[in-house]
Amino acid sequence: MNPANSPAVPERAIAYDTDYLQWLEQTVAQLAAGDREGIDWAHLIEELADMGKRERRRFESNLIVLLLHLLKWQYQAERRSGSWAGSIAEHRRRLRRALEDSPSLRPYLDEIFAASYQEARQQAALETELPLARFPEAAPDAIAVLLDPEFWPQPAPPES
Repeated sequence: MNPANSPAVPERAIAYDTDYLQWLEQTVAQLAAGDREGIDWAHLIEELADMGKRERRRFESNLIVLLLHLLKWQYQAERRSGSWAGSIAEHRRRLRRALEDSPSLRPYLDEIFAASYQEARQQAALETELPLARFPEAAPDAIAVLLDPEFWPQPAPPES
């Protein structure tokens, strides 16, 4: 049986599965008009939950890139470039803006910081071809310092 012909499947659910943009536009129009009866609540709730997940993933990704480039800046000082500096500045800006727009991300930052640092550390080892042990195992303590546009790590001492 074709679900589109089934009376048990409302037309609005079919629209979600067949034309996402149309479903979004229709849902916005229904909300604006106060049409609570016609809203596809199940999909709307799912979409709102997914929006939160996407924001957290984007935030975490920006954090990992920032940490990665700060590690590379510190441990490959001879390869510093405007590209790295630009990336560091851009990801700091993204993180600060996200925290300004959504202060509830602050506890999330604290929650993911150590694991994000480990991801950045592993990626830095791959990209620099330096041994993983060359990068500090423990994450820096001061998250606020990393977001400070004036903070630039000093070159790491040569390996002994």
